[in-house]
Amino acid sequence: MTRLQQRLSGLRNTGRKALVPFITAGDPSLAATVPVMHALVQAGADVIELGVPFSDPMADGPVIQRSSERALARGAGLAYVLDCVCEFRITNSATPVVLMGYLNPVEIRGAAAFAKDAARAGVDGMLLVDLPPEEADAYRAAFAHNGLALISLASPTTPQARLERLCQQAEGYLYYVSYAGVTGAAHLDVVEAARHLSQVQAMAQVPVFAGFGIRDAASAAAMAAHADGVVVGSALVSVMESCTQAADVANSAAAFLQPLRDALNGLAVSA
Repeated sequence: MTRLQQRLSGLRNTGRKALVPFITAGDPSLAATVPVMHALVQAGADVIELGVPFSDPMADGPVIQRSSERALARGAGLAYVLDCVCEFRITNSATPVVLMGYLNPVEIRGAAAFAKDAARAGVDGMLLVDLPPEEADAYRAAFAHNGLALISLASPTTPQARLERLCQQAEGYLYYVSYAGVTGAAHLDVVEAARHLSQVQAMAQVPVFAGFGIRDAASAAAMAAHADGVVVGSALVSVMESCTQAADVANSAAAFLQPLRDALNGLAVSA
């Protein structure tokens, strides 16, 4: 059983709702990334999604686009991201780390070489936003050979046939995009999202985590009531954006995440 499978199994067995924070590696500073990862774990993160900076993050809104641009300007390429995971693993061997990014940096290395390097660094999975499921078989095979999960994405506009395929192929967890659009928008319709989530959960063989539109404890609890967990990204990145010292960034990240953890714990206890 992989580290990610162990964590997801533990969450299921205890009835705990998963809290998955997203940060962009290298922002707001190169020195801040690993301390922030540790601070998020201390604040209750179950899985960390670590964004791989990319020059054309088409699925992301302005907050994460800016963070990616700043990180790239500092030299935060894929090698830096893997180095961060290696450093994180020195003192944390339990918390799963899933890289989230785009296909181009992986293609440059080659799927097999990337998967080998990522697994060696301590990565547990990869979410490739622009990889169509119809073209994912070679990547899935290369990742599986190295113990990495290829995380699938689904949204309200995913056609039924593709949704069925995604649910059949899903590894680790299924990331459900709560609305059509880019990250960071503020128009989350919980009722509409819940309707789609119930359909996806009925089909999926893995936990379903809801992302996009999670901004605070209230929205996290509202979405987690209809999902196995939530992913929070833009709101967290925005909080970190104004910090310059690594310690300040870590403290701010933890202070943001803790109320979400408390809200999800309360939901899990009453469920």
